[in-house]
Amino acid sequence: MPDLKGIGATVLGCAGGSLSPSEAAFFRDADPWGFIIFARNVETPDQLRRLTDALRTTVGRDAVIMVDQEGGRVQRLRAPFWREFLPPLDQAARAGENAARSLWISARLIADDLRGVGIDANCAPCCDIAGAKTHPFLRNRCLGTDAATVARNGRAVADGLLAGGVLPVMKHMPGHGRAEADTHFDLPLIDATLGDLTDTDFAPFAALADLPMGMTAHIRLPGFGDAPATQNPAILALIRDRIGFDGLLMTDDLSMQALSGGLGDRAARAMAAGCDIALHCNGKLDEMTQVVAAAGRLTPSAQTRAQAALAVRRPPAPVDTTALEAELAVLLGGGVNA
Repeated sequence: MPDLKGIGATVLGCAGGSLSPSEAAFFRDADPWGFIIFARNVETPDQLRRLTDALRTTVGRDAVIMVDQEGGRVQRLRAPFWREFLPPLDQAARAGENAARSLWISARLIADDLRGVGIDANCAPCCDIAGAKTHPFLRNRCLGTDAATVARNGRAVADGLLAGGVLPVMKHMPGHGRAEADTHFDLPLIDATLGDLTDTDFAPFAALADLPMGMTAHIRLPGFGDAPATQNPAILALIRDRIGFDGLLMTDDLSMQALSGGLGDRAARAMAAGCDIALHCNGKLDEMTQVVAAAGRLTPSAQTRAQAALAVRRPPAPVDTTALEAELAVLLGGGVNA
């Protein structure tokens, strides 16, 4: 396992389909723990493989490279080069009693797509519970409408990714499903008692607390002040103690407007509150400079958690993807793209 002492406590994005000299030099100095890919970085399989190779070359190690590849709207790699999938909630509804099996297959096929271009982590499963008032930006990305179903389906997604050699990042902790606002633009307040949240919203995350990585939610909880969960020491302590998650905890994207202040201030507050990793996604070099300076290097505890996550990253288990595609088509009653 690589020595992570001195590695940057960040996951960063880049601006386009290839690295500019200034980006390469910046990443070499910043030495982020990992990188994240977005649609703006994706053109063809050969191009994307060159980009992921170049990102790892800048830091001189097999850094984690992640993406949001959930299916539906949130899918950065798309046809004609990659498989298309239904939104998770829609797929689960269509598959009915076979939802967990169908989601395992989807996750295993997604892992096959990702590993083929050098991506080895996926920001999934989304373990938030869909409700009647869940904002549309999130609702059909969820895996069910009750805690037990979300936990079961979330485990299936995580296991499918891991079988394909891809690390899952469960999100959005401690539970985003009750939010009625889009955190890309606003900071929602969750309207529920702590007891209700423990029994419902927190429960899927507690059931999957053994997973190697998790992502925070930019939400406020009643009784925890005005600071969003990402920057709130009491809520992060709740994630560690009440939910029981001891994996590597990263922020949701710091450039989302649910957070206030400059990018350096946002990162500093998140790290001071107890996050292990600052996630910055938009690839803007001036913003990344601020985030890197404020986030600093992995703490000893973050190094331990990061090492534990890397230890879970294994080569894909052999699988007949053609057979899986055929099975998924049957389970969905008409095909992956139906």
